[in-house]
Amino acid sequence: MLNGGIKLNGGIKMENSVKFLFSGDSALVIEFGNEISVDINKKIRKMMDNIKKENIDGIIELVPTYCSLLVNYDVLKVDYQSLVEKLKTLLNDDNETVEDEEVTLIEIPTLYNDECGPDLSYVAEYNKLSKEEVVKIHTGTDYLVYMLGFMPGFTYLGGMSEKIATPRLESPRLQIYPGSVGIAGKQTGMYPSMSPGGWRIIGRTPLKLYNPDSETPVYISSGDYIRYVSISEEEYNNILKKVENNEYKLNIRKVKRGELNA
Repeated sequence: MLNGGIKLNGGIKMENSVKFLFSGDSALVIEFGNEISVDINKKIRKMMDNIKKENIDGIIELVPTYCSLLVNYDVLKVDYQSLVEKLKTLLNDDNETVEDEEVTLIEIPTLYNDECGPDLSYVAEYNKLSKEEVVKIHTGTDYLVYMLGFMPGFTYLGGMSEKIATPRLESPRLQIYPGSVGIAGKQTGMYPSMSPGGWRIIGRTPLKLYNPDSETPVYISSGDYIRYVSISEEEYNNILKKVENNEYKLNIRKVKRGELNA
């Protein structure tokens, strides 16, 4: 037992339901809940900020997920219990959403059609909508980036309308084109590289979402917001040429939280 916490499943449970759990011999997990929510994500990002500011000796890497934060550490510099004690002091229950808070908004130009989005028609039929209505709904929300995973640059976004929620493919495709925008259940996201996948593909962006040769291979981070912008085939081809020639300027800007499309 540590400062009122009780050991639970190989870890420590706090009174406010935050859990500290073992994850192998050189990592721990801080679990903030068991649901996908903006509030939990905000707690995770706040904890990350606090840890970075504290500059704790021995911490190697922080990996945010939907509901938890993985902390990799050097066991030769810090032990599990000492690290937990330190991290407990950084927990912050202040989770108030401030409308004037600035967040990063990234616009993703996207071509929605049957060629780039082979499942667009299915998503429309499944939800008893027209394809135009699916596009309008999908582009009408600014999506919070909860985390990146599966492969470098793959975004897991929250906030999609249930009006276009659609089950995954029963049998995943062997190859999905880079830049493909998909839906899986109540989630939406983008494939940065050619890969197998079971998400329903409704469109494609000409942007390069992952560039291993760049100083910043992935320009999207947890806590950012994504805004999909519907473009024509001509616009798609023009942007693609600029991207290939390194001439395209990304539309990334700071906006107040109250200005986001909900």
